[in-house]
Amino acid sequence: MTTFKRFLPYTMTRTLRFILFPRFQLLDVAGPVAAFEAANEIVTDSYSIELVSLDGGQVASSSGLALASARLTDRPPLSQSGDTLLAVGGHGVNAASESAELLVHLKHQASRAGRLASICSGAFLYAAAGLLQGKTVTTHWQRSNDFRRRFPEVRLEADKIYVRDGDFWSSAGITAGIDLALALIATDLGEQLARQVARQLVVYYRRPGGQSQYSAMLELSNSQGRFAELLDYVRQHLYQPLTVEDLAARACMSSRHFARAFAAETGSTPAKAVERLRIEAAASALENGVAVQTVAKQCGFSSPEILRRAFLRLRGMPPSALRRS
Repeated sequence: MTTFKRFLPYTMTRTLRFILFPRFQLLDVAGPVAAFEAANEIVTDSYSIELVSLDGGQVASSSGLALASARLTDRPPLSQSGDTLLAVGGHGVNAASESAELLVHLKHQASRAGRLASICSGAFLYAAAGLLQGKTVTTHWQRSNDFRRRFPEVRLEADKIYVRDGDFWSSAGITAGIDLALALIATDLGEQLARQVARQLVVYYRRPGGQSQYSAMLELSNSQGRFAELLDYVRQHLYQPLTVEDLAARACMSSRHFARAFAAETGSTPAKAVERLRIEAAASALENGVAVQTVAKQCGFSSPEILRRAFLRLRGMPPSALRRS
């Protein structure tokens, strides 16, 4: 395999310390570790990977498979020059976030680390330790309501693949941990090397942090929903105006009654639902290399500028950033 080491004047070894707890999610660990392992195969000794837990020893994941870990208090302090403390998620995160002993040690470890990161619901651990006040984070979408209820002081971006806020990085569920790992590798070792890691793992390089965690179509509709057929029609006719009056007519309802019923069932106004479906379709087209002007027309935006504003509002980035990624 080609090595990039000769292009790097100095390669420091960065420690990556993963915090485990009973019933953690196995892929939250295995996915990122595989990415960092691949980086080490390209540039030797880029990362030192540690698995730690409160008591050390074998820690059972939610699948029943266990990983060996060192005792958290037995490990030396992390370095602020580049080491990263990572908290993973899983079914056991609620119990872990209520462990006063674990939270004390987490705060101590975090105070020494140069960078903090959470994977999936691992953000609950940092929030419970009081380390996320004023921060913007993400977590798995199924956990978002519970996170907002428990930690109202933390700004949650529930529809993001990963979020970076200063020295804190957070990612959504499971496979998004690989996206986070690739972003960390790109920051540490450069975009070119991160792209080679993605090729080695046979994954996309890379889904942007602003990409949606889940399909708007799946969120808005369900198999028994009375508007499922209408939403399918919307997705197939995004180039049309699709006003509330148009949709109400297709649903054989008055505009007022339709708007109320639609919002009650889907949790979204008709206009916002149409916009989200347009953006989702536009993102897919842009990822496949379709020109912005063509995408705007096909997806029902009156101009590329209107498309750009919608992208910024809903995804926090312009279409050009999606095409570059």
